[in-house]
Amino acid sequence: MGVSDFPPYPAGLRLAGRRTVVIGGGHVAQRRVPGLIAVGAEVHVVSPEITPALEGLVGAGEINWHEKEFDPTDLDGAWYVIATTATPEVNEAVHLAAEARRVFCVRADDARDASAWTPAVGRHAGITVAVLGNREPRRSAAVRDSILEALREGVILSREDRERTPGVVLVGGGPGEPDLMSVAGRKAVMEADVVVADRLAPREILDELPADVELIDVAKLPRGRSAQQEEINRIIVERAKAGQCVVRFKGGDNFVFGRGYEEVIACREAGVPVTVIPGLTSPVTVPGVAGIPVTHRGVAHDFTVISGHLPPGHPESLTDWSAVARLHGTVVLMMAVQNAPAIAEALVAGGRAATTPVAVICDGTMPTQRTVLATLGTLAEQLTAHAVRPPAIIVVGEVVRVAHPDAFSD
Repeated sequence: MGVSDFPPYPAGLRLAGRRTVVIGGGHVAQRRVPGLIAVGAEVHVVSPEITPALEGLVGAGEINWHEKEFDPTDLDGAWYVIATTATPEVNEAVHLAAEARRVFCVRADDARDASAWTPAVGRHAGITVAVLGNREPRRSAAVRDSILEALREGVILSREDRERTPGVVLVGGGPGEPDLMSVAGRKAVMEADVVVADRLAPREILDELPADVELIDVAKLPRGRSAQQEEINRIIVERAKAGQCVVRFKGGDNFVFGRGYEEVIACREAGVPVTVIPGLTSPVTVPGVAGIPVTHRGVAHDFTVISGHLPPGHPESLTDWSAVARLHGTVVLMMAVQNAPAIAEALVAGGRAATTPVAVICDGTMPTQRTVLATLGTLAEQLTAHAVRPPAIIVVGEVVRVAHPDAFSD
């Protein structure tokens, strides 16, 4: 067997403060240098020319540039060398100079003749993942990404190895489709001792919980909005004070009609640490997934999100529907299916045209998603005709015509 037939011996190089030389200033060097900076290496780039991105690093004082052709003496005192030029003869000269100095050298053009290989590297929570795929960079990167994803989602470490700090984490689960939930949110859920979930939290995520995680379904609490919220506050505070890591898991975003800040206040008043992991909010993401923009150049320069759980004229409602009717932008209604006919009437009475396009997006991002089109004048009958039930997002405005021009042609 030749030297190149043997597998590499893995080792973690500690290059902080040590001279590391990169020969070449093109795009390959541009990709390699940031990783060297990240580990604290003293980076020296040797090349007559460098890319604008590398110039920016030079200007910021993060790397040193030797504006010249390669000379073997450039490797004097080096701990690690990377040859990245587009000229094989130069890379070979770098390799030979490194061999003479017993310095490990990576060749970007031909790994077979190098004394070191660059792995596909990623980091998460103090763990460095480095994958060498027998000179197959795409394969190495794919394996690295799979490992990092599993680490971020908390599925490949034992629960004893996971970092869990007593307290409460408010996690927004996004609009419903599990793939639209943030990596940070999924990781927090998987590392919890207790998950307190409502009915709009992505259900598939709950199926993936480790067996020893306690799940409290607060959708089953007695009815009554205030009483229910008080009980949720009591549960999360009580469990956190008992030394557990509690995740309050809800759909959408915690602070968009999610009553999340009431839970923050309850935790702070009880002296319980509380952190927030935002979620994608449904009044923007659901229309987007349905192909409807909430803003569009020349059509709508603003959008307003309103809770429709109270009808116009209700004594507890804080919404001035006549003012909303005078807005020229998009109006997005949440929790408004039941009161949508009354809201449409109020908007028309306030001056919004009865021909204003409306889209009702049911079960947004879920397999059962569907869109019902109407106008403010026909919304009530279309809701009945299509048997629309919550949850649904209602979009009012000309952006609906932009997305569905044929349905609203003059």
